[in-house]
Amino acid sequence: MNIGFDAKRAFLNRTGLGNYSRWLINGLAKLHTENKYLLYTPKLSTLYAPKGLNTFVKTPTLRLFTSRWRASGIIRDLKRDEIDLYHGLSHELPFGLKRTGIKGIVTVHDVIFMRYPQYFKAIDRFFYKAKLKVACRESDRIVAMSQKTKDDIVDIFGTNPAKIEVIYQGCDPAFKVEAGLDKLEEVRKRYNLPEKYLLNVGTIEERKNLLLLERSLRNIPDIKLVVVGKITKYLDEVQIFIAQNQLRERVIFLHNVPFADLPAIYQGAACFIYPSRYEGFGIPILEALVSKVPVIAATGSCLEEAGGPDSIYVDPDDDRALAKAINSLLSDEQLRNKMIIAGLNYSANFDDEKLIQQYAKLYQQVLDHA
Repeated sequence: MNIGFDAKRAFLNRTGLGNYSRWLINGLAKLHTENKYLLYTPKLSTLYAPKGLNTFVKTPTLRLFTSRWRASGIIRDLKRDEIDLYHGLSHELPFGLKRTGIKGIVTVHDVIFMRYPQYFKAIDRFFYKAKLKVACRESDRIVAMSQKTKDDIVDIFGTNPAKIEVIYQGCDPAFKVEAGLDKLEEVRKRYNLPEKYLLNVGTIEERKNLLLLERSLRNIPDIKLVVVGKITKYLDEVQIFIAQNQLRERVIFLHNVPFADLPAIYQGAACFIYPSRYEGFGIPILEALVSKVPVIAATGSCLEEAGGPDSIYVDPDDDRALAKAINSLLSDEQLRNKMIIAGLNYSANFDDEKLIQQYAKLYQQVLDHA
């Protein structure tokens, strides 16, 4: 089977969509060596170097107008390379794919731009919606990152639910490896971390709702909060609140943290808190579970799917409820241990090999219905 991938994100995105793309391509290349995997990207980078002998990188002949190549010009290359199935890994497929007879699958991570349009420019929303609408209509099957995302696709585009397959994403195996005491101490000293702290990981943007967590700190005694994430202008609003409420000494911001240090930062935390209003899935929650850290997250999107039935969930607008949940967890070691064990057991649902095999099965089903 010759499988083509829209691999732009694998080569050019360090996190998020890039992690997903690399995870899927590497997993398939390792477990299904009988196939040939062709990775189509507008340009290369040092971020990703496929290792499988059955993976081949394809770039456009002309370096100009690469966006046009990715949108439609790529069709000629897919036909030349005798691609049986093409997988768009981030919300879009090339125009005209269906007319070629090449089977198409598209992955939809979320529809945040539709559910929370205020966070996007009007022109961006227009193009995102247009591309996704066409991809959902023209694809043979759709992969949704969560049941919530599937429900949103059905609600917004009227897509037949039977066309959509929910396949979750695993997290990097580095989070499953227990950091030694030396590594934990090294990371603690490097970032000046306290012995006990709350942890939040994710881009510091309005949708992630960090202000809820800051508000809750007013009712949580004697513990610091460590925030790891990329800066946006939303940080200014957060900093103003921190200053107005005398919380400067209780919040530690870490930016540009090397990935190699992240597992130890997770594993040193007393609790992981993720109050985001909307996610496609919530990978940081899974990273916390496999790191043996209990999770408190927000209701309203799909975070219950990532965290499982034994994590704690609160209203994303109720800082007192969040404070109460955190205080309960910090004061009850038996509850904390119970959540750690249950969370680790639940995380087994996201075993890499199990998930990769679901993709392989889907590919075969699509080709069998040619």
